[in-house]
Amino acid sequence: MSSAAEQEAVQDPGREAVPHTDAVAAVRAEIAEAQRTEHAEAVRAATPAPAVWPGAPMPLGARFRVGPDGVAGTNFALWAGGAEAVELCLFDERGVETRCPLTELTHEIWHGFVPGVRPGRRYGYRVHGRWDPWTGARWNAAKLLLDPYARAVDGTFGLPPEVYGHVRDWPDQHVADTVRDDRDSAPYVPKGVVVHDDDDWVEDRRPKTPWADTVIYELHVRGFTKLHPDIPPALRGTYAGLAHPAAIEHLTRLGVTAVELLPVHQFAHEDHLLRRGLHNYWGYNSIGYFAPHADYSASGTAGQQVGEFKRMVRALHGAGIEVILDVVYNHTAEAGELGPTLSLRGIDNRGYYRLQHDPRRYADYTGCGNTLHVVQPQVLRLITDSLRYWVTEMGVDGFRFDLAAALARSMHDVDMLSPFLAVIAQDPVLRRVKLIAEPWDVGSGGYQVGAFPPMWTEWNDRYRDAVRDFWRGALPDVRDLGYRLTGSSDLYAWGGRRPYASVNFVTAHDGFTLRDLVSYEHKHNEANGEGNRDGTGDNRAWNCGAEGESDDAEINALRRRQLRNLLTTLLLSTGVPMLTAGDEMGRTQGGNNNAYCQDNETGWVDWSLLAQPRWRELTALTARVLRLRQSHPVLRRRAFFAGRAQAPDGLRDLAWFTRDGREMTEGDWYAPAATLGLYLSGRDIPGRDARGEPVTDDSFLAVLHAGADPTSFALPGAPWAVRYELVLDTSREEQAAAPGTVVEGGTEVTVPARSVLLLRVVE
Repeated sequence: MSSAAEQEAVQDPGREAVPHTDAVAAVRAEIAEAQRTEHAEAVRAATPAPAVWPGAPMPLGARFRVGPDGVAGTNFALWAGGAEAVELCLFDERGVETRCPLTELTHEIWHGFVPGVRPGRRYGYRVHGRWDPWTGARWNAAKLLLDPYARAVDGTFGLPPEVYGHVRDWPDQHVADTVRDDRDSAPYVPKGVVVHDDDDWVEDRRPKTPWADTVIYELHVRGFTKLHPDIPPALRGTYAGLAHPAAIEHLTRLGVTAVELLPVHQFAHEDHLLRRGLHNYWGYNSIGYFAPHADYSASGTAGQQVGEFKRMVRALHGAGIEVILDVVYNHTAEAGELGPTLSLRGIDNRGYYRLQHDPRRYADYTGCGNTLHVVQPQVLRLITDSLRYWVTEMGVDGFRFDLAAALARSMHDVDMLSPFLAVIAQDPVLRRVKLIAEPWDVGSGGYQVGAFPPMWTEWNDRYRDAVRDFWRGALPDVRDLGYRLTGSSDLYAWGGRRPYASVNFVTAHDGFTLRDLVSYEHKHNEANGEGNRDGTGDNRAWNCGAEGESDDAEINALRRRQLRNLLTTLLLSTGVPMLTAGDEMGRTQGGNNNAYCQDNETGWVDWSLLAQPRWRELTALTARVLRLRQSHPVLRRRAFFAGRAQAPDGLRDLAWFTRDGREMTEGDWYAPAATLGLYLSGRDIPGRDARGEPVTDDSFLAVLHAGADPTSFALPGAPWAVRYELVLDTSREEQAAAPGTVVEGGTEVTVPARSVLLLRVVE
């Protein structure tokens, strides 16, 4: 530590004192020795700095191009508001660093063109400025910083003490963040890589699937492919593995139209995980918003990961599958004031992060230590530049925004007229892609389900909870379920929004898998090393009579039936269904409902399940219901139900029936019920097809029965139907035997315990 920094940290009379103890002296001695070693190595490795021409402030990042006089090189541009100086640091193949001062400053952007720097060159920045944590200033030029616009990252983020801007192991942790650490972090952090963008996507054909026809499949690039037996071992766990025909064949056989990839932006692992020998598996800890996560590359990390990602997108597009990215723009991997200095904190802490009234502390609406200050123009620009890049240059088709409410906050409150939402709404690129909000954060007023603007769709957790509660017998009445099955008009029928504003899901990456939902009632997260304290306790799960795996044949048969019920309900509901990878084949995490750090068999898809007939049948059922959905527009409505006839001689488009065959009254909605009949009329579907013709379809009656015993159900007769054909019966393990039975309208049928019957009106 420099003597000036010591004096500032220790002797400022208005600030908390740092204790002078033997432990403090030992830490100072350790740092001083490290600095002497670093200085000696730097002298030995010193190389002359290349010429730096003025270059241009736009675009930000590192861009290889032909400069003045036809000389090839790279233009570097970094926004660093408030900085006193910026050094570009270039690294050769041996890791030797060359520092190049950037002397040109235009509108707070430091820039320069370096001749001869070509794609594949590694680089970072050192940013000089005041160290004054009490005012939020945390510049520390000893720390090599990742370019926020780096398009590729080479190296792994470990977290030794040297990568912290403050002395991480300072004896008094209460003031540790105020004591500057002057050890060089360059040997311990990854570097950005210069990448040449020369792909115009001329041969790519985006599927452009309409929202009403979309079926989302949420998957993890590594976890989905890591154990797949038909993917070559060298490609498993990578972008190339997901592009492999064996992976794509499963997706197309199921009938999904889009994959939603868990975070693929470059991310880092948290210190508390590394100390326990674990890693951040899900990736919700971003540090590079333009760079594909390097560990998912089979072809290399010196820029090759960019081309591999693009080839993956092309392969999926070729199969008619869109690519949606789960993006984490609400916080970064730098965490709170005791976190590492990796990028934005060292570039301009006050310019990038929301700070509290005490600027030493970070406003945390995310539960991850910090929150990006999206109201700031440079932060908004970083996010929108990143989004446009992934659309225009990487080929993706949409985004799911993690904790989107945090992005919609103005100064403090969530504001649906916030700069972020306003910019997205008018952007000619972004307003055309699929936008999905996780409509909440952990701050006050952060729960915003149903509140996002019309161009957005939202994860609908109220759908998840209602469906789970119905099938476990915990709904007090069926009012909420009725809304959820038919597009959640109570949430979304405003401002021109449509039923597909609701992304319906029963499970997601966060929580139990579908199989665990019917096998466990309590979380079992001991493997995470947090004493089973992490993860939600509100699982709304029913274990069917035994906690965990069971040898009881009746319990296992009931569990499989419940899986069929949950999947069938999801895929027949109005809105956009989202499946979680592996649920269709009975994947289990052993009761772990927070497997964010389980980069192992717990978190990976177990493809060996498909060798077992009972799980193959579940996969076949999923594909069969999705084919049914795709074939019938009445199951993919583009407008909310009106509850009335569209034509004078028509039927109401939606009707509800009790088990005795009569239409439900107001009082029926408020009464406990385990059985619900839902009639969907295909005669008068609002809207017209591409040729302007009316859209008509078959009509269907769905009977959902969550009771423990069989029940009778009187099928509605004329005018609803003369005859029905049984299309689906979830009480059957094998669906091939179910269809084809014709039943007269008005007939009383027996509905098996805990099952769904789907009947088609034949006349």
